[in-house]
Amino acid sequence: MITLNVNGKPRDLDIDDDTPILWTLRDVLGMIGTKFGCGQGLCGACTIHIDGQPTRSCITPVSAAVRKRITTIEAIGETPAGREIQQAWLVREVPQCGYCQSGQIMSATALIAGNAHPTDADIDQAMAGNICRCGTYIRIREGIKYAAQSLAKRKQS
Repeated sequence: MITLNVNGKPRDLDIDDDTPILWTLRDVLGMIGTKFGCGQGLCGACTIHIDGQPTRSCITPVSAAVRKRITTIEAIGETPAGREIQQAWLVREVPQCGYCQSGQIMSATALIAGNAHPTDADIDQAMAGNICRCGTYIRIREGIKYAAQSLAKRKQS
């Protein structure tokens, strides 16, 4: 048995400790918001947070997350930064097909949670591992800036 903290809830799971977190989320827990893309940690579609850090769940075994906090797209809106990113994605109409967007949102949330005023270079660096086949990179950048500004205003009030 392995116990994982997923979105604030302990989950006792009868799985091998080398099972990728992605398949644990999707196949065992039925949480399908985190997507399978390349299976090699290169495209970012499977991005989750482990203790607040963006992590590729397709190549990360569950053993790496024991006694840590896993946050998925299903719960990222419960955080201030995640809520602002999700709202910005709607306001700025960021997604096109949407397949990569859960991973994009997870990486963008980690960025603005740690950097209230990201520059274009900061955004490029934080988002470099997330591929969008539809090419919405300009809207992604605009969404991140919009969310960061909104989050900064909320912190001031």
